Amino acid sequence: MRTITASFLLSILVSTTSVFSQESSDSKVKEKTKSGWSFGAVPAIAYDSDIGFKYGGVVNFFDYGDGSVYPGYKQSIYLEWSRTTKGSGINQFTYDSKYLIPGIRTSAEVSYLTEKALDFYGFNGYESYYNPDFEDDELPGDIYRSRLFYRNDRSLLRIRADFQGPIIKNKLNWFAGFAHYGNRIDTVDITALNEGKNENEKLPPINGGLYGSYVQWGLLPSDQVDGGNTNLIKAGLVYDTRDNEPNPMRGIWTELQFLMAPSFLGNGDLSYTRMALTHRQYFTIIPKTVNFAYRLSYQAKLSGNMPFYMLPFVFNTAPQKTQNGLGGAKTIRGILRNRVVGEDFIYGNLELRWKVWRTVILNQNFYIALAGFLDGGMVTGKYELQDPDPAYADDAQAWLDLGDEESLHLSYGAGIHFALNENFIVTVDYGLAPDPRDGKSGLYIGLDFLF
Repeated sequence: MRTITASFLLSILVSTTSVFSQESSDSKVKEKTKSGWSFGAVPAIAYDSDIGFKYGGVVNFFDYGDGSVYPGYKQSIYLEWSRTTKGSGINQFTYDSKYLIPGIRTSAEVSYLTEKALDFYGFNGYESYYNPDFEDDELPGDIYRSRLFYRNDRSLLRIRADFQGPIIKNKLNWFAGFAHYGNRIDTVDITALNEGKNENEKLPPINGGLYGSYVQWGLLPSDQVDGGNTNLIKAGLVYDTRDNEPNPMRGIWTELQFLMAPSFLGNGDLSYTRMALTHRQYFTIIPKTVNFAYRLSYQAKLSGNMPFYMLPFVFNTAPQKTQNGLGGAKTIRGILRNRVVGEDFIYGNLELRWKVWRTVILNQNFYIALAGFLDGGMVTGKYELQDPDPAYADDAQAWLDLGDEESLHLSYGAGIHFALNENFIVTVDYGLAPDPRDGKSGLYIGLDFLF
């Protein structure tokens, strides 16, 4: 296989300790109330023959204070650092607290993400042609193009600060924030990725792959093809009645965000307004054991000129992070990442969760949960490509004509979750895409339930 993932997440999770925590329960069977500082840590270890050996780790600190807010926390600090030997990397810091500013939830992030082979399939879902044979290096050379044909290079600096305060206590909150996105985009550097490989292992030249073709054909605005900076003001409302944030057994979490990129913040002609409406609801099937959850989201451009490099982002309020476009670990599991990209889109998830085992290990509360899911999404508002350069009009039109009409992208699968002290949750999800235009499947190892 081209990619080998050697994850020690599960064994590390079980042995994770809470060096500062105290317990306030006399029963060894009942869940213990946690206080003080606790943390969970997992390594990030993987190998991909194209982007190299990945190494690094994730650590999440939780401050439970005197234990009176458990399973809630006073503050959370999340740190992730990883590298690959070919230049990809994650440098991420996030902070979340309802107590730093009394009565206001504060969430902040500073991330610098470098991806040497970011998924790029074009725009508007099925209207963008995808041929998996182009990536299959076991096929003849007249069919196979490159394993990285549907990839580009992106560096992203993301800085944000978000705030929530009460309108109706424990139910309705106002939301406001600021975010900076610094996108730098290029074609894949095949020469750099081929360094150190044997001749028979080297990737063939791809002339920029699909992204390079879009640039050459003139389908993308010339002043955007290298990326750019976007500064956003965010405002909205959040209705939240969940009984527990990491894995609610009951309640509603609905948010309406308006994201504004005004010209006076340095956005120039690329100023726009966007809306994100997301509804999540949770139902108890068997108390403390089985619950059902669903999520529905509609995100759309309301006005202005939105740069194409800001399309592949799905916006959420804290504590969830903004993700890449539809497809992949956090939106439509089993479908290729960034497969469903447009100016407007909808997506949804149905998930049945079952806590099959709960215990106390080394004075730490621990449970294992299984889940089955059905995910879906589609583009509802197309991104309009530019008219191609006349010199390449025939090539561009021939490619674009290969696409199909957009329709619903569906996937399904199952997952297993390992939870330490309710808040540190290691997740392993496996999703299947029944339509080959969306890929085949995806295995995802990360933190937290999907929503």
